[in-house]
Amino acid sequence: MSDLGHVLVLAGGLSYEREVSLRSGRRVSEVLRAAGVDVETRDTDASLVPSILADPPDAVFVTLHGGAGEDGAIRSVLELLDVPYVGAGPDACRVAFDKPTAKVVIRSVGLHTPESVTLPKETFHDLGATAVLGRIVERLGLPLFVKPARGGSALGASFVRTAEELPAAMVGCFAYGDTALIERYVEGVEVSVSVVDLGDGPEALPAVEIVPDEGVYDYAARYTAGRTEFFAPARLTSAAAAACAEAAVTAHTALGLRDVSRTDLIVDADGVPHFLEVNVAPGMTETSLLPMSAEAAGRDLGELCRSLLQNATNR
Repeated sequence: MSDLGHVLVLAGGLSYEREVSLRSGRRVSEVLRAAGVDVETRDTDASLVPSILADPPDAVFVTLHGGAGEDGAIRSVLELLDVPYVGAGPDACRVAFDKPTAKVVIRSVGLHTPESVTLPKETFHDLGATAVLGRIVERLGLPLFVKPARGGSALGASFVRTAEELPAAMVGCFAYGDTALIERYVEGVEVSVSVVDLGDGPEALPAVEIVPDEGVYDYAARYTAGRTEFFAPARLTSAAAAACAEAAVTAHTALGLRDVSRTDLIVDADGVPHFLEVNVAPGMTETSLLPMSAEAAGRDLGELCRSLLQNATNR
């Protein structure tokens, strides 16, 4: 049996990624119980704070995606309540959750990341969409990838092949956020590298290669079984795999993250990884990438989650 005592798994929330979060929470709760941990799963509603004050958990595992789950807000509350939790602190979350800001940090430590333009909705409308988008195409070229500056699960994200597709992609993006990140598309192998730190420093798990059946790793491709083929470990040369591992650990460290993160990369034809984004609360569903990485590394997911919780309590 675990010596952790009572553990709380937070799942749900009110973001667009609520359903994914609930699935992640169920999975984490299941594997922790199998590892002998006393687990309670709770949503983030008005009863949460009184419940924690009445019966403080020994540690919290946050499986909230998007919004308050990754922007540091719920972690600020947990710190106010003096409850240990798995994952990065509030300040690091705020930087990592904002993709354009994270890209600035990533460039400062020498990693590659696609050239991009960040465009708030107000600017898009006030300056005239046609003129602004035309200049973006001239500057970045085609194809492009458009996604909300904050958020995850590829909600509001679009692959843009032609200039004519860009206006609709922007409208779709603004449905999920007030600021769009428009990136030059980098051709290559899409991989995801999870990083865990159990107290001895950050360590990259094997990269997972992502091959969507329709070419784009969108929301449906992420969470519908059979829509995407995964290879764990990724089918990379040893040099490229090492470069991806180094890039993920560098991103984790530069952004001030802790315990666990997942970095998404594109590996170009020369084996160079290009940083796309980092996730401070990686998905833990049946089709999520961190569990695949753990399995490829020969690690039991329940034991890994239990160790992350123990590390949090040790802090």
